[in-house]
Amino acid sequence: MTRIFIAVDPPEDVRDELLAMQHGVPGARWVDDDQLHLTLRFVGDVDGAQLRDLLSALRRVSAASFELRLGSAGFFPPRGPQRVLWIGVDKSAPLDALQRSVSRAVTRLGHAPDRKKWAPHVTLARLEGAPPNRVARFVAERALYRSRAFDVDAFHVYSSQLHPKGAVYTLEESYPLDAAGDFGDWDEDEI
Repeated sequence: MTRIFIAVDPPEDVRDELLAMQHGVPGARWVDDDQLHLTLRFVGDVDGAQLRDLLSALRRVSAASFELRLGSAGFFPPRGPQRVLWIGVDKSAPLDALQRSVSRAVTRLGHAPDRKKWAPHVTLARLEGAPPNRVARFVAERALYRSRAFDVDAFHVYSSQLHPKGAVYTLEESYPLDAAGDFGDWDEDEI
């Protein structure tokens, strides 16, 4: 079985900005450069045939490329022990439409729909016993952060192998977004 997720990757200069802000929170396990991504859909464990079906189904997802901007920090969950430190995303109708199209393609293959409301973000750190006041300070100091606007011109399927020192991601396939932005074989009402 292979653990799969679908994501958008920020460009290198934006990832460099995110890496530069990874400090000041004791107990944070900061995410490496190659793991800075915005998850569109977590699929979970699939076998070889399911992965082939997924890769094929995602070829039918079509959308126009669009601009995106990251902005302001936060943490999950909102109540209880803080476990994830993240950078959010400015509201983006094209990103939301892409996420819905990708999620529908995954669900149509028999995978359960997401139970949680999608909250677009890039994970900066996993938190283990981080002092809440330091997390709050980190978030407050980055409340006005905005990345430059960057083009999202593809989405990607990654596999993830869990190791004691963290996950290792492998790119399985990339799907370019087109300039026309038609939505392939999907009904427009479904998107």
